[in-house]
Amino acid sequence: MASPVRQFAPPQPPAWLPDPLCGVIFDMDGTLLDTEAAHRDVFIDTGEAIGWPLPDLLLREMVGVHRDANQAMLRDRLGPDFPLEHFYALSDAAFEAAVDAGIPLRPGAAALLAYLADQGVPMAVATSTNAPYAQRRLARSGLLDYFEVVVTRTDVRHPKPHPEPYLLAARRMGVDPAHCIAVEDSPAGVRAAIAAGIATVMVPDLLPPTDDLLLAGARVLPSLSDLQDMLEGLSQSISL
Repeated sequence: MASPVRQFAPPQPPAWLPDPLCGVIFDMDGTLLDTEAAHRDVFIDTGEAIGWPLPDLLLREMVGVHRDANQAMLRDRLGPDFPLEHFYALSDAAFEAAVDAGIPLRPGAAALLAYLADQGVPMAVATSTNAPYAQRRLARSGLLDYFEVVVTRTDVRHPKPHPEPYLLAARRMGVDPAHCIAVEDSPAGVRAAIAAGIATVMVPDLLPPTDDLLLAGARVLPSLSDLQDMLEGLSQSISL
């Protein structure tokens, strides 16, 4: 007697994953581009060059935070004598030189974007970098054409960790935030995406996830390649 044919059900999507998936909104620095590490190194070198070494704790707190907040941190922590304008003039020039030399992509970024584009999933960027610098970095890295929308610090009144950047990106794509995934690397960005009501994946770069982010519902993956593997595995059970 022949053995019965075993029936295998397709993998079920995690409860947090939107179905249908109508869009993916990416952070840029530290998520798609390896710029957070470059920024940290430039800040360290510039601080030492002007005789104001930056404490490691301060450097960590500046990760994923918009420029206005970073300037306030430097003033508050280092005092009124800190040469803020001189520091930024030197560090900006050094960072733009690094951009011109080529900023590496984060591992798995190119393959994930190509996969989502092949699946016809709309994509956007929500970044704390000002325009036109954000677009320039994406173009220099060969990524700009993947995105229907790029929301920068210049476009919003309230930057991350406020949800406005993510809500604006979803609105400009014409999709419901509840049917999007946000991909972030920093606590400030994760808080923004969660506050916008978006299913949020954190792929840590310089900072690990915190307990409050995990309790708030962030899903942590080791790399962008892991996110692609998950989506490919579930492509038969969700609408991509």
